[in-house]
Amino acid sequence: MEQIIANGLYLGAQYALIALGLTLIFSLMNVLNFAHGQMYVFGGFVTYTVVVQLGLPFIVGLFASAIVLAILGAAIEKFLFAPVIRRSKRDESTMLLAAGIAFFLDAVILLAFGEKQRGVPKIVNGVFNWDMRIIMPYDRILIGVLAILLIVVFIAFMNYSRTGRAMRALAQDKMAAQLMGVNVARYSMIGFALGAMLAGLVGGLLVTITGVNLGMGGPTSVKAFLMIMIGGAGVISGAIAGGFILGMMESVGLTVLSAYGDITYLVIFATLMVFLAVRPQGLMGKPWG
Repeated sequence: MEQIIANGLYLGAQYALIALGLTLIFSLMNVLNFAHGQMYVFGGFVTYTVVVQLGLPFIVGLFASAIVLAILGAAIEKFLFAPVIRRSKRDESTMLLAAGIAFFLDAVILLAFGEKQRGVPKIVNGVFNWDMRIIMPYDRILIGVLAILLIVVFIAFMNYSRTGRAMRALAQDKMAAQLMGVNVARYSMIGFALGAMLAGLVGGLLVTITGVNLGMGGPTSVKAFLMIMIGGAGVISGAIAGGFILGMMESVGLTVLSAYGDITYLVIFATLMVFLAVRPQGLMGKPWG
């Protein structure tokens, strides 16, 4: 049981960090960013390039992923999403744009890095063993702690900084925030950049554990959507809760259902469908309409 909980917390921390970026973008712009998984993969490849090919420390690679993805996210919002939202009143336009960006980033990753699995050397060696109840490599513990620390920093930023409070106001009531002098265009761009940066940071962290490859973008986006559906679309606390719930479900499934083959996600999806039939707005979301 202790091992299941430890694995669930480790998975939940990284999943919550992925979901935070996606739900921030959705809450500010009402945009489902289908390219979120590709941003995660791109961040992992940036860290790989800096650490393995340039020979720089891992922390430099992590900062490089954050900066590159923040710039990429800001550019995508300013030059692609903002004009489409301004000129089109149909939600399908932003969805098609997001899907197109996902395919475009897949092509860029293929041309720049190839389709092979890439990874970086372990940043910490050794394995933690607590009386054979919990066995976990130290690098996973470090990554889990860093992910939780980043979540805490993000929450503090959103609650106590002027930029964070402005973005929260936009998410709650865009018209009222605009009347109070909040620059919608500026903070939408900052929010998209921050969401992309979070995706890049997770990719940079996990390239040391699982590595990255071209095919990881789509499944990562699906998991991110699962998390915000569980917690409630556009609710930051819901994204965190959804991440840890999905991590715990995956940990339990991979342990308990391993004897029945690879059916963990079949059970997770079936459970989610039943849950959404009962509570379609998620755990912390408001009823639609």
